[in-house]
This record gives sequence, C-alpha cells and structure tokens, in this order.
Amino acid sequence: MLAGNWKMNKLNRELAGFFATFFESVGWHRDDSISDRIDVLFAVPPTLMAQAVPLAEPSGVRIAAQNIHWEPSGAFTGEISLPMITEAGVTATLIGHSERRQYFAETDESVARKTRAALLADVMPVVCIGETLEQREAGLTQEVVSRQVKAALNGIEDPKDLVLAYEPVWAIGTGRSATAAQAQEVHAEIRHLLRAIYGQSIGSNVRVLYGGSATPQNVEDLLAQKDIDGALVGGASLKPEDFAKMVRAGL
Repeated sequence: MLAGNWKMNKLNRELAGFFATFFESVGWHRDDSISDRIDVLFAVPPTLMAQAVPLAEPSGVRIAAQNIHWEPSGAFTGEISLPMITEAGVTATLIGHSERRQYFAETDESVARKTRAALLADVMPVVCIGETLEQREAGLTQEVVSRQVKAALNGIEDPKDLVLAYEPVWAIGTGRSATAAQAQEVHAEIRHLLRAIYGQSIGSNVRVLYGGSATPQNVEDLLAQKDIDGALVGGASLKPEDFAKMVRAGL
C-alpha cells in the first residue's frame, strides 16, 4: 500500500490536473492490473473529499480522511464525523497522526475510540504510531510503540481491515529518515506484537506501513524489508510525478 497524506495542502482547482498527471505518470490506464497489484490512497483535506472521489475511485484509488470524530453527530465544533465522510464517498481515514497527537492533544484513548468507530462504520482506519526523538534516545521506542499499538487495538477482535503506520516522529517533515534497517527493526517488533495478540495467521496479515520521510529515493529500500508493507507519504505525495515513482516501486 502507498498512502499519500496531503495534510493542509491543495485546493479544488488543482485536483483534476494532479490526478491526470499522476495516473499518466504511473501508466495506470495502460495497465488494468495496477489496481489489483497495489492499494493506493490519498488522505485529503475535508474540502477536497467530494471532488476527489470521482477523480480517483473509478480507477481503484481510495480517498481517505485525515481525521474523524468517534461520535456520528453532536456539539463538536470543527470536527467531522464518519457519516459525513462516507456520504462523500470516502472509505478510509488516518487516525492518530503524529501531528494530531502533537498539536491537537490526540491521546491513546481518543485514537482507540476513533479506531473502533471507523471499523464499525466499515471505514478502513490507518492508525499512526511512533516515538519522539527524546523517547528514541532514551531507548523507549519499543515501549512507546507497543503501548500505542495495544491501546489502538483494545477491544478489537478482528483487525483485518485495519492498517498500522509506523511514523518515527523525529523523521516527520525533517528530512531525516530512519534507515531501512532501523525501520525494519521496529516493524518486526510490531509484527511480533500483532501475532502475540491475534495469532500467527491474523497477525501476519495486518499491513504495517512506514511513514517517516519516505521519498522516491529511499522507498525501494524500505519496501524491500520483510515486515514493511508500504509507505505513508507526506511531502512527496503532493507531487504527482514523485508519488507515481513511489507507486511504481511498489508494484
């Protein structure tokens, strides 16, 4: 899976040109098998959802939200609900991105509530986890990531439609990236934990993406790792040609 996170970027007038260039650069419409060989999604701002869905979904590309509230409606000013995004045709959502945790007081508890709500609504949650630089330097990576995974999965009996994204916070938007070996080490721990919780079969099939400054230059090394099932991409996903290169690398 290659997941692009546009964050707070792009306007409606940019969408048609972006997707036309992206699909052409991938060679999507010249190869009908691409959508069967790789899952691609774009997490877009709320104002772009309804316009992006008809441009992307017919080709098998998902449009995702970047955040949701666990309640279906109510007095939650500034929030967006699962019924609102599904009405727009959105079928997935990011949950617990490091920027939500850092700037908007997202907690393990709120991530868990959102994850359960998304699964109940048949919306695929892409749950983000990861440690800060201070936690990594203190040797707490495994402890922090394990706590976040367990919290997000609390009460979830079947995680088959859930995706995890490991994003070392120290590598988000900094230009610093974990080496492929460093990323694999953490992904292997996550995989071990998933198997311990759900058993060998189910635990082996939950997809775990890497989300720390993945670029066209390092994506092949990352995707070659045993326990890395794809990438959650920030800045490079804003450039259709760059993201197309990454998708091609994942085929």
